[in-house]
Amino acid sequence: MNSDRHHDKPHAGDEPYWLYGMHPVRAALANPRRTLHRLLATRNAAQALAEDGALKLEPEIVERKAIDRLVPADAVHQGVALLVDPIVDIRLDTLLKDEATRIVLVLDQVTDPHNVGAILRSAAAFGAAAVLTTWRHSPPETAVLVKAAAGAFEAMPYIRIQNLAGLLEKLHEHDFISIGLDAEGPVLVRDAPHGERTALVLGAEGKGLRHLTRALCGMLARLPISERVESLNVSNAAAVALYELTRDA
Repeated sequence: MNSDRHHDKPHAGDEPYWLYGMHPVRAALANPRRTLHRLLATRNAAQALAEDGALKLEPEIVERKAIDRLVPADAVHQGVALLVDPIVDIRLDTLLKDEATRIVLVLDQVTDPHNVGAILRSAAAFGAAAVLTTWRHSPPETAVLVKAAAGAFEAMPYIRIQNLAGLLEKLHEHDFISIGLDAEGPVLVRDAPHGERTALVLGAEGKGLRHLTRALCGMLARLPISERVESLNVSNAAAVALYELTRDA
């Protein structure tokens, strides 16, 4: 079980599910806190995992069509599938009380699992402590989300809570300065005053931050993008903003 995950209520779904693709499977096999059930692999895929030293579970050698039946029709499984339990969460307070927690990302109704997966990867790359969102209007832990995170899901806490307003209030109580990313922000992200603890708040694809979320943020800031484009995809915006916040660290 993964003691590095955090939550505000029990996991919404505790049924095992199939991960697929070499990168997500390798990362899950390497995570000592993952509960593993079955590993299905073609002979070539099993050999590749063995050569990497990633085989922590005896594989069942199967034909590709056996894996085809377990995953979505358009899934690129690369001849490997791993049956796992969802990662078990602990409470959000544990994360916030940890003095090492300096930067967190807060997602306001970002619903596309591909975008959330990419954000998790950027969060891991730039040293964020967690990605926080709500139970409603956000993707649960699924194979699609885990694959989009390209291995980062095993290392980056993905915390879903009941209420975004309550979350921002709790962050402020724990000395976080919240910066809402908004095209109309009065300052650039690089110039936004931020302290020891920063919460970067990102809005939904297309709609941006909701009015209430904007009002609850400590400040609004924008990215230094050309006038030739109105905005960036939320996952790209997250990566650029994290770079701007951490480049002088």
